[in-house]
Amino acid sequence: MSSAPTPSIPSTPPAAPRRRRVAVLVLEGAKPLDVGIPAQVFTTRASMPYEVRVCGARPGLVTGGDGLSYHVADGLDALAWADVVFVPGYRLPDREDPPAAVVEALVAAHERGARLAAISTGAFALAATGLLDGRRATTHWHYTEALAAKHPLVRVDGNVLFVDEGSVLTSAGAASGIDLCLHMLRGDLGVAASNHAARRLVAAPYRSGGQAQYVPRSLPEPLGERFAATREWALHRLGEPLTLEILARHAAVSPRTFSRRFAEDTGYTPMQWVMRARLDRARELLERSQLSVERIAAVVGLGTGTNLRLHFHRVLGTTPTDYRRTFARGE
Repeated sequence: MSSAPTPSIPSTPPAAPRRRRVAVLVLEGAKPLDVGIPAQVFTTRASMPYEVRVCGARPGLVTGGDGLSYHVADGLDALAWADVVFVPGYRLPDREDPPAAVVEALVAAHERGARLAAISTGAFALAATGLLDGRRATTHWHYTEALAAKHPLVRVDGNVLFVDEGSVLTSAGAASGIDLCLHMLRGDLGVAASNHAARRLVAAPYRSGGQAQYVPRSLPEPLGERFAATREWALHRLGEPLTLEILARHAAVSPRTFSRRFAEDTGYTPMQWVMRARLDRARELLERSQLSVERIAAVVGLGTGTNLRLHFHRVLGTTPTDYRRTFARGE
């Protein structure tokens, strides 16, 4: 006598991973480009596991800068919802601090683990929370002295495009907000996803340099264009020897002049920049190819797998194998 078949139990499909939550906090006098950058970069789409809410101190109309106003659907409750909070730049940041309720909501968001990221003069709002005290930070070059004077405990760096202090991040003028957003994407999803977003935005995936090159000055301009051509030339030859002398010869200046001017333009020594470029290329190959670690090391000019592992761990705090396991797309 046969037993009755055991009814099959339908399997429950795995739940889709939760989208990362991004809040863009619009303050009075908010600059339109600063508001639009994070909203555009982290826009919800199949290739971007993010959900964006634009909010204000309260729902409703917020008077912005440049003749624009914003109608926001959410108030400060969005900061309690978010994993990342962006504070776009706003007009006259050195005149007065944001409302106390805004400052308290930013501190509360940070305390529960949200990252806070400022674009341009949004750094003043983060500084008002005290969360930048003792940390490096930047803002638009026009306001670096004002930020340092208003918040003397903040270590203001006016020669960078952005500063990543882990849970709090700041960027310089509006366009550097794109650099900051792409940097955050690179950390969240890997180089390939960041490069894909950069192509969608028609932006440079990684823009070396600092904002010092944009500050008005009476001295002769550094040889930025010539050095930009040398950087581009070097990116196509990462697998070849690239010494200070070789780079300076391409730029047609002495090694001493090249080294000094290069650091002024980029914030890195030539060899630091080359190493960073090689590691970025290695990361992309780990994500997008099946090449072995040894082969990737040779392709990017780091020689051996041991050397690649050494620099990878020093800069990124992980191994090439673990990085590939985390970010490989299976393409």
